Amino acid sequence: MWVSVALETDAAHADALSDALMAAGAISVSVEDALAGTDLETPQFGEPDGSPDGHATPLWSESRVVALFDPSDDLIGRIAAATVAAGIDDLPGIELEEVAEQDWVRLTQSQFDPIRVNDRLWIVPSWHAAPDPGAINLILDPGLAFGTGSHPTTFLCLQWLTETLHGGETLLDYGCGSGILGIAAAKLGAASVLGVDIDDNALTAARDNAANNAVTLELRHSREALEERFDIVVANILTNPLCVLAPLLVGRLAPGGRIALSGVLAAQAELVIAAYAPLIALRVGAERDGWVRLEGQQWGQQC
Repeated sequence: MWVSVALETDAAHADALSDALMAAGAISVSVEDALAGTDLETPQFGEPDGSPDGHATPLWSESRVVALFDPSDDLIGRIAAATVAAGIDDLPGIELEEVAEQDWVRLTQSQFDPIRVNDRLWIVPSWHAAPDPGAINLILDPGLAFGTGSHPTTFLCLQWLTETLHGGETLLDYGCGSGILGIAAAKLGAASVLGVDIDDNALTAARDNAANNAVTLELRHSREALEERFDIVVANILTNPLCVLAPLLVGRLAPGGRIALSGVLAAQAELVIAAYAPLIALRVGAERDGWVRLEGQQWGQQC
């Protein structure tokens, strides 16, 4: 048996309260929008903007901090001490709820079913049988790195790869995360795939996922030199870094090479198109759940 503890606070104290609850013995802590489900709900997409904490927007002005504790005789006292440590003068209202012991692994697995991209491609968690053994099946489990196929941006890129790759292409997956796009490209017939990421954990995850799918990816940290040209460049990141990376990504295209960018909200599409306009013409190729895929092709010889 566990105890879920929920407290409401403001954005200025949410992080400090989370840290204090962990220090008080919480097994896990999450921060939610206290107004979720109402007209005042505030969506956040977690896009970095170069600020010290890496967020373009602050936490919700009315935040709900939820912590999971092992039952204790002095639980309320520990929570009160945590609020003081977080700089909260008045103890906020506390909601306590008992949480029954469960098979958390099975519960987590039940939330991830196979994902059909199209008739040609499926993403299948390792604990599931492939719904269509005759299709190309990517074996991929949720993990530390972004990219399981469930997010619209990943889905849009996977669709594009199935439509674009005919076999024998060289491909750069910039911001490879779990390696899902590179693995899909290898299984779709790409001659070689290079995955680049800024996160060492992502590179480890991509390496493991490639091995699980019996494909070969070359993996490289973004601080390493990148001088090759590629037939295909794909980047599923976010608007701000995509704009900054425009010269690098377009510069890695071979003459006639094709590029696909995702991680872009529909409302941000023109911003990215404008950033790339001096280098390559992009267009919106597809949209899904408010996210778009931008596409372009490099004509002529690059210098």
